[in-house]
Amino acid sequence: MTGTGQLQLLAEDEEDLAVISAALQDAVAKVGDVSFEARARRLTIAFNRYRWEAGARQRVRSAFQVGGVLDLKARKIRRDRKDAVLELLAIRFDAGEAPGGVLTLSFAGGGDLRAEVECIDAVLADVSEPWPTPRAPKHAD
Repeated sequence: MTGTGQLQLLAEDEEDLAVISAALQDAVAKVGDVSFEARARRLTIAFNRYRWEAGARQRVRSAFQVGGVLDLKARKIRRDRKDAVLELLAIRFDAGEAPGGVLTLSFAGGGDLRAEVECIDAVLADVSEPWPTPRAPKHAD
């Protein structure tokens, strides 16, 4: 966290990635907020992140970026509907030929993004001031 309470995280291994996954649980984005730059090997997603760490009902605009992306595949995501909402459940890494593997972003409703990566190289940064939200995400027990 910065002095202003904005989260800034870097992931270079699976443990770091688990921290980012927890921070992004229940974050929402529109399909149009997902950007893959094949030449730059970069995946960027702008999320409205629920601030679990705040202890209050707040969201904040956050940027999640993954470097070293060799390929990106989407499953059950309506890419033709840029306004369709994606709710992130979790991010996981399945190791391949070290240090590479597949980073999977799983969304509510069964959709996912699978990024083949050279290594784990991810950043999460809050980019706005938080705002109040009337509801907290709920999970079945």
